[in-house]
Amino acid sequence: MADIKFSICNELFEGWSQEDVFRYVAEAGYDGVEIAPFTLARSVVDVGPERREQLRREAEREGLEMVGLHWLLASPEGLYLNHPDEQVRKTTQDYMAELIRFCGDLGGKRMIMGSPKQRNVMAGCTYQEAWDFTKEVFRSLLPVAEKSGVILCIEPLDRGQTNFINTPDEAARLVKEIGHPNFKLMLDVKATVNQGESVVEAIRQFGPDIAHFHANDANGRGPGFGDVDFTPIAQALKEIDYGGYVSVEVFDFKPDPRAITRKSLDYLKRVFPVE
Repeated sequence: MADIKFSICNELFEGWSQEDVFRYVAEAGYDGVEIAPFTLARSVVDVGPERREQLRREAEREGLEMVGLHWLLASPEGLYLNHPDEQVRKTTQDYMAELIRFCGDLGGKRMIMGSPKQRNVMAGCTYQEAWDFTKEVFRSLLPVAEKSGVILCIEPLDRGQTNFINTPDEAARLVKEIGHPNFKLMLDVKATVNQGESVVEAIRQFGPDIAHFHANDANGRGPGFGDVDFTPIAQALKEIDYGGYVSVEVFDFKPDPRAITRKSLDYLKRVFPVE
C-alpha cells in the first residue's frame, strides 16, 4: 500500500493563532494541515505575499505540509458557483482563481469544492443548467490550476446539505465530462454515509479519480468518535493503492480541539496501514 498521510482541517481550532495550530498539529503527529480560507481572512486577496510566505515557512518549520484548501466559498459574501446570473458566476470564478493562486503560494496541492450553500440549484434554474454553469466555471479555472500545480476536487455532499451533486456517481460523472488531470473527485465519509451510499464501494468504483479523502463519523465528529468502522474503508483504500491524504474534518467541536486532534489520529493509526 502506498504511504497514507494524515492531516487535519484548521477551522476546528477556533481562537488559536495559525502558528499555534501548526505547532500543536505537528506535536500530535500529523503530516499536514488543511486550511479553510475564512479562518485567515474574509478574502484571501487581503493576505499579502509576506504573510503567505510566513505561513508556508511556519508550517515547514514544524515539519507539516500545507495540504490545500476547503470551504472555498464560505466568504466573502455573494459567491455562488452555479448562479444563473452570469456576473455572479464571473465574480465567483475570479475569486476561485485567487484561491488557486493562494493555495499554490502556501504550497497546497488540493482544493476541495464543498461549499453546499453556494452551489444549490436555485429556484427557476434547472439541474442541467446548474450542471452546465458548474462545468463552465471549473473549465475556465483549469489553466490557473495547472499553472499553480493545484488539483480541484469536487466533493459530493448529502441532500441534508445541498441539492446539487449528492452522490459519488454524480461527482465522478462531472470529473469524466470535464476530463482534465487537474479536476478530480474527493470523498467525505460523513456525507457519503448520510446520503445512504457505501464509502467502500465508492472507493472501489471510483478509485482512479479520488485525489483526496475526508475522515469523519456520520455524526459529524472525528473518526473513532462514532459508529463508523474505518477498517473496511482502510482496506478499500489499500486495494486502490491510495497514496494521498486522509484528512480529519469535524463539524462538532466537542469535547475540545486537543482531544479531537489526538483521539482521531490515534484511531486512524490503529486502522492504517492495512497488513
